[in-house]
Amino acid sequence: MVDEAKLEKLGMIRKAGIDPYPYSYDRTAMSSEIKSAYEKYEGSTVSVAGRIIGMRRMGSLYFMDILDASGKIQAIARSDKASEASMKLLEMADIGDIIGATGAVIKSKRGEISIDVADLAMLSKSLRTLPEKFHGLKDVEQRYRKRYLDMIINPEVREHFRVRAKILSGMRNFLDKRGYVEFETPVLQHVYGGANAKPFRAHYNALDADMFLRISDELYLKRLVIGGMEKVYEVSKDFRNEDIDTTHNPEFTQIECYEAFKDYEDYMRMVEEMLSEIVIGIFGSSVIEYQGCKIDFTPPFRRVHWVDELREKTGIDVSEIEEREAAGIAAREKLEIRTKNRYHVADALFDKYIKPELVNPTFVVDFPSYMCPLTKDKRGNKRLSERFELYIAGMEEANCYSELTDPVEQRVKFEEQEASRKKGDDEAPPSDEDFLEAVEFGMPPTAGLGISIDRLSMILTNSPSIKEVIAFPAVRPEKKG
Repeated sequence: MVDEAKLEKLGMIRKAGIDPYPYSYDRTAMSSEIKSAYEKYEGSTVSVAGRIIGMRRMGSLYFMDILDASGKIQAIARSDKASEASMKLLEMADIGDIIGATGAVIKSKRGEISIDVADLAMLSKSLRTLPEKFHGLKDVEQRYRKRYLDMIINPEVREHFRVRAKILSGMRNFLDKRGYVEFETPVLQHVYGGANAKPFRAHYNALDADMFLRISDELYLKRLVIGGMEKVYEVSKDFRNEDIDTTHNPEFTQIECYEAFKDYEDYMRMVEEMLSEIVIGIFGSSVIEYQGCKIDFTPPFRRVHWVDELREKTGIDVSEIEEREAAGIAAREKLEIRTKNRYHVADALFDKYIKPELVNPTFVVDFPSYMCPLTKDKRGNKRLSERFELYIAGMEEANCYSELTDPVEQRVKFEEQEASRKKGDDEAPPSDEDFLEAVEFGMPPTAGLGISIDRLSMILTNSPSIKEVIAFPAVRPEKKG
């Protein structure tokens, strides 16, 4: 709700001939620059700009904490130094206003680096009252819904997004240096595919066609490889119409890359190198802490064989499960899953017995082949596929295949997926005839990889929920009235 007292002050500012919402301001220094290089700035005149987050008056002195993108700095305004207009402006200023302050860089009597104000400028008069830091923004849904307030009140939130940006730029730099080309592929697709997930539906008015928001950009990036682009990647927004929890958001960001003439072994080595390089680049060390656990990104990462590890823990060889056995295993193991086919049963067994133990970066390799419709069979064992997933802190962070390039076998696997979909598996994607046609022209041996930017950001910012690292995560609509 608009604060009536602030609204009244806005009128006073305008009556005084001051524009409370000017077009620009000539800022000459950021707060962090001044504080980190005080010897350089001491005594010189600077102009800073930011939001007032603290304000107090002691007689003829005003003390303000001004917050800019780099941090905060104190400004001191006194009647014998500041202009008369500036002192009058302070009487109409409030916490939450955005101001500019020009003055000499000094240290206060308490030794705090400060701006000794000569002139003030109103840059944006706020009309609502900021919540108190410790009492006014406790509701996490409100924090996510009003992220701009969260970022003002909680500086560490802004740091989370800086780390996320460094992760993305680090990945781009890593791939660019290796000759990869970045692409953008369609978000609206006639046929969705590349993963097992329920899509969001849309309608294309101009084409009078039902469309889907992509669940993955995989099949389009593979078309580019077929077309002769041998190293490609995309930073993509993908959409899956699924539950929301601490590790899932229906709209999420991943980076997918594909390289011709490579396999999943090559990509395991590349992922080790990429992640260790990014972590050291951000933190100066390959060891970080996540939720009380030490996470070590030093290569080589541990490897766990999917089928062997699960057999040791349960006595079940999931590579040999027949479809007719799946429901019985689900009941015996008390697996809470809606679709009780062998794909979902095997996945649930893995989640129950293996995933929670994978704290340090671990490659889980060689999945049952029926779980991998886009993947080549394991050399020497057709019951397995050459696929790995990377787990860190019990979360899936990356997924990789030695990509299936045999068009005949690909058609058979698509038909199997289609049959599962018709039997009620609403996560199984439909067959993509256009993609099959592309593969029939010839696809080189290829490795493909997807990495979750959101979950990696969780770990590198020590955040317990994916919503902490997505600027505007999915939240329920706010009830009005």
